[in-house]
Amino acid sequence: MSLKVDYDAIAVGAGFAGLALIHHLRELDISVRVFDKAADIGGTWTWNRYPGAATDSEGYYYCLTFSKEIMQEWTWSERYPGWEETHRYLHFVADKCNMWPDIQLNTEIVSAEFQNDAGHWLVKTSDGEEFTCKYFISAMGMISQPVIPKIKGREDFKGPCFHSSRWPQEGLDYAGKRVGIIGCGASTVQMLPVMAKTAESVTVFQRTPNFVMPAMQKPMTPEWEKEIKENYDEIINKCRNHVFGMAFDSPVGRNAVDTPPEERQRIFEEKWQGSFRWVFETFDDLLVDPAANKMAADFIINKMKEKVNDPEVADLLTPKGYPLFAKRPPLDHGFYEAFNRDNVHLVDIKDKEPITEITHSGVQTAQNHYEFDILVFATGFQAYTGALEAFDIRGVSGTTIREKWETESKSIMGVCIADFPNLFTITGPQAPFANLPTSIEQNVLWITDCIRKMESEGHNLCTPRIEAEEEWSAHVSEVHKQTLMDVGDEVHSWMMGANIENRKARVLIYFGGAGVYYDRLRESVSQDFPELAFS
Repeated sequence: MSLKVDYDAIAVGAGFAGLALIHHLRELDISVRVFDKAADIGGTWTWNRYPGAATDSEGYYYCLTFSKEIMQEWTWSERYPGWEETHRYLHFVADKCNMWPDIQLNTEIVSAEFQNDAGHWLVKTSDGEEFTCKYFISAMGMISQPVIPKIKGREDFKGPCFHSSRWPQEGLDYAGKRVGIIGCGASTVQMLPVMAKTAESVTVFQRTPNFVMPAMQKPMTPEWEKEIKENYDEIINKCRNHVFGMAFDSPVGRNAVDTPPEERQRIFEEKWQGSFRWVFETFDDLLVDPAANKMAADFIINKMKEKVNDPEVADLLTPKGYPLFAKRPPLDHGFYEAFNRDNVHLVDIKDKEPITEITHSGVQTAQNHYEFDILVFATGFQAYTGALEAFDIRGVSGTTIREKWETESKSIMGVCIADFPNLFTITGPQAPFANLPTSIEQNVLWITDCIRKMESEGHNLCTPRIEAEEEWSAHVSEVHKQTLMDVGDEVHSWMMGANIENRKARVLIYFGGAGVYYDRLRESVSQDFPELAFS
C-alpha cells in the first residue's frame, strides 16, 4: 500500500543538515520539503550574527563533501571563516545544486503528530497550514535552542536585550555604548574582543571559567589552497575516522605520562599552533588519563596567564576543579588580551557577586549595580534535545518527545527514537560531539540508506526497537563513565544538559569517538538495520 501524502519527506531546518538531506534524498527520486522559520537558509549561520561569530573548525573541512565540484570551486578566505562567509558558502551550495525549489522559508513548524490510522505524519505550521508526509526529519541542529536564565526583572530592562544567538538581523550599533554580557562561553570568547574595540565599556558576568585555546587565525594562501584541493580525498577520510570528526593526524603513538618533562614541554610548545589540533596531535592520553589531562590543563593556564596583565583577573579566568574538555573549550581570537583594556571588566557571579535581578537600567548583583545600554545573554543552549522539545512531536503512544525525555534523553545512535516511527533526527542526543558537517553527512547517509531500503522493498513503516534504544543508551553511559567527563554536571556543562534549570543532568554525548560511531552507522546499514522493525 502506498501512502497518499503531500511530501514523501518533510525536514525542519535549512542549514547544513537540510541542504545535505535535499541532495541525498533527491537521489531516491522522492519528494522533499525543507521548512525553516528564518527568512533565509543557513541555520546557525543565519541566526548567529554577533560580532566575531566564526567557526571553531577550520573552514576547509567545515563543509559538505557530497560534491567534489563544489569543494574545488569554493575557496575559503581564512582558517576560520566568519558567519558571513559561512553563510555565503551555504548559498553557493544551494545555488549550485538548485535546492531552492525544495525549501520553504518564513515557516515555523509548531507540531508534528504521527497518525496511527493513516500511517503518516501530520505537520502543522504557525500559520495554520497542514502537511502530511511519510518521513519526518529533524535537521534543526544540536545547538539551536537558546537558553535564557529566569532572572528577576529581565523584562524591565529598557535597552536592547537578547540572546547572543538571536542577534538583531538588522545589526546593532554598540559603538560608544555600555554593554553587559551575561555568560562567558564560546560566544563571549568570540564576541568580546570585537565589541571592546568600539564600545564605551564591556562587562562580562562569568559563572564558570573555560579552558580557552588559541585559534591563531590566518589567511588562506594560494599555496595552502592548492595543497588542500589536491588532497581532499585524504582530508575527508581523516574526518571520517577521527575521534572528533576533524582532519587531524591522530593518534600519535605517545602518552604524556610516559614522556620526560622537558620533552613533554617541548612537544606542547611545538604544537601550540592554534586549533584543537594541540589536544590530538601532542599526546594520546590527554582526555583519558587524569594526570595527563592536568599536565595539558596546567600548560593552557600558564599560557593564559602570560596574556592577562592583572593577576586577580587572570585568577578569575582560571578553570578550577574540573578537567580539560569537561566543558567545551572555545578558541581564542584575542579574548584574554581584551581583559587588558581599560574598558573591559569581569564580574564573578558564582562566588563573589551573584546576580540578584535585572533592572530597567542594568544588572544588580549582591554587591553592586552595573549600568548598561545593551544587555546580551550569552547563556548557551539546550543542546541536542532543545529543538526537538521546542514544539510538540507526538509518536504512536501520543507521548511527546519532551515528555519522553523528562528524566533521560534516550535515542538510537542519535538518529531515531523509540515510539516515533519514520522519524529521523540528525545529530540528536547520544550522537558524538564532533565537527558538525562530518557528523551531519554521516547521519544523512544512514537516513538515506534506510529510506532507500523502505522504498525499494515497499515498506510503509520503520519502527525503532525499544531494546535497541536501551542497548545504545546503556552503551553511551558506560563509555561516558570511562572518560573524564563525569564532572560535566558539576560545572553546568551543556554537554551534560546541566545548564538547564530544574532538570536532571544526563549523558547527551557519545564519547566513544566519532570515527567509531560512524563505523557503527555503516555497520547498521550493512546488517540491514537491526535497530528497526520494518512493515
